[in-house]
Amino acid sequence: MTPLKRPLDALTRLDQAAYEAIARAPTPRLDRLMPTVSKAADYSKLSLAAAGLLALGGGPKGRAAAIGGLASVAVTATIVNLAIKPISRRRRPDRRRAAVPFTRQVRMPRSRSFPSGHTAAAFAFAVGAGRELPAARPPLLGLAAIVGYSRIHTGVHYPGDVLAGAIFGIVLAETTGRWLDRMGLDQVM
Repeated sequence: MTPLKRPLDALTRLDQAAYEAIARAPTPRLDRLMPTVSKAADYSKLSLAAAGLLALGGGPKGRAAAIGGLASVAVTATIVNLAIKPISRRRRPDRRRAAVPFTRQVRMPRSRSFPSGHTAAAFAFAVGAGRELPAARPPLLGLAAIVGYSRIHTGVHYPGDVLAGAIFGIVLAETTGRWLDRMGLDQVM
């Protein structure tokens, strides 16, 4: 047994237990809301809408925030979906085994479960936009957290997938922002 096997097995069991506890929790209001949030986050539609609002109503700083947020989403989505997910071996959760109520469910993606791409993109937008417009960061991070939770609530991700997605989104957005700064693109905006 490798030194990491035992701790990783324990984390996997904890992740599964948290997923099943969320599936069993009676939450009728969330059961109606979370599928809508999850579907609205498909293809980063929520981030695109937020970018439009920032660009239209935020003046030059809002436009810079929209560009920084969308650049962060583009980099993050590309790396997560084309590089990380394909090498991940983690399968999607078994909603039937966990008894996720049908009213919560959205279409089960065919890609691997780790990490959550929806969560990574939402956090990337929040951090990327927040670098340029710090006042926008808290509400955008709140929205990103709701997107992440929606992916667990609807049964398509384990909590660990969402946590990893958030971390990837934050790190990749900060990296993208620093690259944009070095390229002097913030001066163009």
